Amino acid sequence: MGAVPKRKISKSRRDRRRAHHALQPFHLVPCPECGEMRRAHHVCLNCGTYRGRQVLPAAEE
Repeated sequence: MGAVPKRKISKSRRDRRRAHHALQPFHLVPCPECGEMRRAHHVCLNCGTYRGRQVLPAAEE
């Protein structure tokens, strides 16, 4: 015999288990160089800096 559930899992019990599966919003912090909001521990897409170093060309408008 295989591993077969003995009882049906109710919809409410199944959905309670999935209560934490929703996507979380990004944690945004201000860039110390330009002040634009950016994701923590990521390159600033506005000025192209990361931890005080220029790693990308700055975005031109």
